[in-house]
Amino acid sequence: MSRRAVSAVVPVLCLSLLTASAWAQTEPPQPATEPVAGTAAAPEAPPEQILVVGQKPGPGLWKVSKDDHVMWVFGTYAPLPKNMEWRSQQVEKLIAQSQELITAPSANLGMGWFRSLTVLPFMIGMEDNPDGKVLGDLVPPETHLRWLALRKKYLKDDDDFERKRPLFAAGELSEKAMSAAGLSKQMDLTKKMVQIAEQNKVKVTWATVKMELDSPVKAIREFKKTPLEDVACFTKTVDRFETDLDALRARANAWSKGDIDAIRGLDFSEQEAACLNAVQNSKVMQERGLGDIDGKMRATWIGAAEKALGANKSTFAVLPLRFILGKQSYLAELQAKGYVLEQPE
Repeated sequence: MSRRAVSAVVPVLCLSLLTASAWAQTEPPQPATEPVAGTAAAPEAPPEQILVVGQKPGPGLWKVSKDDHVMWVFGTYAPLPKNMEWRSQQVEKLIAQSQELITAPSANLGMGWFRSLTVLPFMIGMEDNPDGKVLGDLVPPETHLRWLALRKKYLKDDDDFERKRPLFAAGELSEKAMSAAGLSKQMDLTKKMVQIAEQNKVKVTWATVKMELDSPVKAIREFKKTPLEDVACFTKTVDRFETDLDALRARANAWSKGDIDAIRGLDFSEQEAACLNAVQNSKVMQERGLGDIDGKMRATWIGAAEKALGANKSTFAVLPLRFILGKQSYLAELQAKGYVLEQPE
């Protein structure tokens, strides 16, 4: 099996395959290459709405400071137009002038290449519901009817999807519906910024929570037998892609053009939070001390930011917009600690 295949399968062990957007999209360099988003399998042609393409700078920068030390924060967003090419001369200049780059918060499962290979055979069937149940047994009838319409529109009209856990079925729908709309979550801006930092010999700090499993095989076997509280994730995903595609395009365009007023009005959907909660609140994760992923990522990133602000004249940091403008803003926490926060114009 290729390393690319392993890179796509191993995250399933910690169930991050479907919650990568919530666990951040970039991790420290690994032996495997990054998974590539699948292409749409929808029988219908993609919608004809025009998306912003070409070279775009994204939004302005948030500024966090204390005394004469400053941290510039770039807000990322997903999904974005598939064909967009990101380039910001302001970002390139500030990274080059900084002493440190802090990546977006992330979480990953520390498994070596050989160990990854040894657990692959046990992953067969992980996506299926335990006890032979199907989606119609688990989700409300009205929601299931709406799912069937979306499945026919965006996925193969195949009953095999009915055996998937709601969490995994929601992930399949999310990927294919966004692809059909000309959007993708796979644009990795952090990777580009890290390359700029390395070219200018700027220190890179990976704000990554390392998670370890004593017995991955045992965890997989337990997961296969354990139901998840993932109906809310499934229902909110159906809601989102039944009605929200036009809004997704508008938000992607707002970010691409750096329209800060429109960006402030972005709706940070509860869908992703519901899907992450299905993972971090699961029995398998809780019993192994791997719950509260959100809290651990927050503490890791804020800790790195405070350390950098104390040590550096200039720091550059990357943070998803939902952690800047959302209800639980990381920057609001820094502001409450006495740091000065300035919004982009």
